[in-house]
Amino acid sequence: MGHEVAGEVVEVGTGVDAWRVGDRVQVIAAIPDGSCFQCRRGFQTVCEHLESIGYHYDGGFAELMRVPAKVLAVDGVNRIPDQIEPAEAAISEPLACVLNGQELAGVHEGDSVVVVGAGPIGCLHVRLARARGAAQVMLIDVNASRLELASRVKADALIDGSSTDPIAAVRDLTNGRGADVVITAAASKPAQEQALAMAMPRGRVSLFGGLPKDDPIIRSDSNLIHYRELNVVGAYGSAPRHNREALELIASGRVPVIDLLTHRLPLDRVADALRIVEKGEGIKVVIEPTHAG
Repeated sequence: MGHEVAGEVVEVGTGVDAWRVGDRVQVIAAIPDGSCFQCRRGFQTVCEHLESIGYHYDGGFAELMRVPAKVLAVDGVNRIPDQIEPAEAAISEPLACVLNGQELAGVHEGDSVVVVGAGPIGCLHVRLARARGAAQVMLIDVNASRLELASRVKADALIDGSSTDPIAAVRDLTNGRGADVVITAAASKPAQEQALAMAMPRGRVSLFGGLPKDDPIIRSDSNLIHYRELNVVGAYGSAPRHNREALELIASGRVPVIDLLTHRLPLDRVADALRIVEKGEGIKVVIEPTHAG
């Protein structure tokens, strides 16, 4: 927890020359070692010794957080541009994951894109697809209230999967062809199973949302992949460069995020923040600790 981090430097460790007290910074969550077989091939997202803020190291739900030297070694600290606030900069981490996913799925200008899941990640997928030039973006969820909350990202179509056949709806909205890209931004077996049927021939399907580790098996129609020549890709995490690019996208206004920050709570209300997320009553909940110095 607390792996989406931005804040102000209050102390600098020995041998650190690039940063000063008072600097506003955003910190990566996924920490590659930079030297393993996969890192040497340029695939830092699947580093063989990957570590994470909030898992292997204490996260940002605190007044003070130490940034490990391993983060600095892979250029994992980014300066926050003056025009945005730290809360916006913290969204660079999930946006970095979304950026990695859309790179792997090949979201291009003119594409029709389906995003399944209207949570914060789904909202970022809609915004990024638009920034990458997608001509049509459709957003699907089975929770009508969550879909309404996500209407602020202005997808071209909102599809309530609880009352509408989402496959039929996508095909209808794409003149029967299906979508160029389908992204499952939800930890949902039905979403992954239906995604194949939503994609047009030669389309791309991104299994972005992971399933529970104790129940990860889905049923899929492999003939859809075979006869339509579909490209099915996974997407996990981000590399340090994705964080830098995500921060630039936010700072430039190409991917606005300020309206996705629906709640701001102090550190002593972390439990309330988790309840808001669990109930789907907000999009992104920001914890804003204060440090007395």
